[in-house]
Amino acid sequence: MNNFRKRDDFLPYALPTIGQQEIDEVVDTLKSGWISKGPKTDKLEKKFCEFIGCKNAIALNSCTAGLHLALLSAGIGSGDEVITSTLTFASSANTIIHTGARPVLVDVDPLTGNMDPNKLEEKITDRTKAIVPVHYAGQACDMDDIMYIAKRHNLFVSEDAAHALYTTYRGKNIGTIGNTTSFSFYATKNITTGEGGMLVTDDDELAERARVMSLHGMSRNAWNRYSDTGSWYYEVEYPGYKYNMTDIQASLGLHQLDRLEEFQKRRELYARMYSDAFGDIDAIEVPYVKNYGRHAWHLYVIRINEDSLNIDRDAFIKELKARNVGVSVHFIPIHLHPYYRDRYGYKAGDFPVAEDIYRRIISLPLYPKMTQEDVCYVIDAVRDIAGKYGKRS
Repeated sequence: MNNFRKRDDFLPYALPTIGQQEIDEVVDTLKSGWISKGPKTDKLEKKFCEFIGCKNAIALNSCTAGLHLALLSAGIGSGDEVITSTLTFASSANTIIHTGARPVLVDVDPLTGNMDPNKLEEKITDRTKAIVPVHYAGQACDMDDIMYIAKRHNLFVSEDAAHALYTTYRGKNIGTIGNTTSFSFYATKNITTGEGGMLVTDDDELAERARVMSLHGMSRNAWNRYSDTGSWYYEVEYPGYKYNMTDIQASLGLHQLDRLEEFQKRRELYARMYSDAFGDIDAIEVPYVKNYGRHAWHLYVIRINEDSLNIDRDAFIKELKARNVGVSVHFIPIHLHPYYRDRYGYKAGDFPVAEDIYRRIISLPLYPKMTQEDVCYVIDAVRDIAGKYGKRS
């Protein structure tokens, strides 16, 4: 343990991997004169449909926009209830509120951090209209059980797949199971367009409603109006939103999608390196991986075993940062945030599994731009801290 040597530079928690092809495509778009939603956005949508195996893909400015439009397009509104996981980013729940509905939270599986189907059905009331499963860290939820419950109660399923591009479940791509699925292309995600997302569905009518709502509720989008084959005339069919992706963003996405396989192989390699290195440390619990599909490894989340350490999670993070390792925490459970406590009466203790996970988790750096030497450095730093602060038997 005394052999650890601190690196001189800081290793960021996450960085995008942008190559020359992406840069050239963006430059081509800038020179073309068409920089907002246009032909390259349309091309990315078609390419994404082929990749996922879905009928419709709507390119948007965020996964958050996709989650919002999915529920609106399904008719979710005031007086309705929508169930989602408490261990997720705020947008999973915020977008429910934006429709006028009430977010109803459910605890998670202690092994995976995904929505616990065993605790789902007890949350259903006569006001429940939808379920928003969150594929935490890149591992699929137990969709067989969730879809079975949804069908029994005639509920809409809007999957939050912000972490789950490339994830599969029992031979199916995430994006082909629920009624809708929303993906994220944020800067830290498995592919990036800087900001951006994609809403996919096999429901043609729902897709059309989402498209209209994504562009101010207009009957024709800007590409149709301003191209040489378009018409100036449009009608507002719904008081919609400005949620569309731009061709600048799509230019990145076209080549990022081509490189996803390459990116994934590196993520899988680094995840294996971490798990192999930490498997013999009592103070560290490595991610539990179910065998029902491919893990996208958006996150690599360790859990601190408090019984084996003389420091808590927050102190462990400080020690990592002192060793120039950037980390994060995914996530502070929704019910612990002030807004949700104050408005809906949630409190500490309501979801004990999520709270226990939250208290102990650290997301380590995991991205293709890292080198194997970077990964080995993180491993050495974690092992050094666990050795220094481990309880002696």
